[in-house]
Amino acid sequence: MDRIHAGLLGCALALALPCAMAATAKPHTIALGAAKKVSYSVAGDPAGASSDEKELRVRPLLVDTKIKEWTTGDVHDVTDRSFAVRRAIRLNDALPADKVEHWVWQRGPWLLVDRATGHITAIKLPDYDPAVSNVVWFRDYAAYCGLNAGGHQLYAVVAQVAARKPLLAKKIGAWDPEDHPKIACAPSTWQREPLRITFQPTGSAQISYDLVGLSSVLVEDGDSSDSDN
Repeated sequence: MDRIHAGLLGCALALALPCAMAATAKPHTIALGAAKKVSYSVAGDPAGASSDEKELRVRPLLVDTKIKEWTTGDVHDVTDRSFAVRRAIRLNDALPADKVEHWVWQRGPWLLVDRATGHITAIKLPDYDPAVSNVVWFRDYAAYCGLNAGGHQLYAVVAQVAARKPLLAKKIGAWDPEDHPKIACAPSTWQREPLRITFQPTGSAQISYDLVGLSSVLVEDGDSSDSDN
């Protein structure tokens, strides 16, 4: 009987251990540090910079006081525990023949940050090109004008965080950067009821689309072990 009791006690402890570890898991501290200005230009970021930009404001993304990424621009709260922010990338622009390093800053992809786990993931925005449009967020939806892979067709796009395919991808028309201004669309406009998105292509009439029967597809993982990856 002693062996049976010992075995049962061992099983109980094995089952209780993960719960105890989860209960005592240390919460993560997520913060954005103080902003600083860095040199920025079309030469360093041909896709993202405007011709008159000379500086970019960047802020460190801190997880438990350690710098994990550099960011730029405003933060969008997707839920009460996760937010989206634009990554800023410091890129080595030195040529093979250069004798010294040459670093430049570029605007990078959007990141999804989980305040509870400290998990940071890149948000995939189909056909997004920062050279022609800015992203406008609402809930977990991102609206922008996108370019197809060939770069000659302009689309009205609504992407959703964690969704594999865009919710909306409607052709606006042909696109030739030689015949059009750099920014293809003004910032899109969201409406809540009914859920509607309005695009404003440069030099063309507004285009509106109703988005019916949609809800969030973002699943927030409560497992803090993701933060260690």
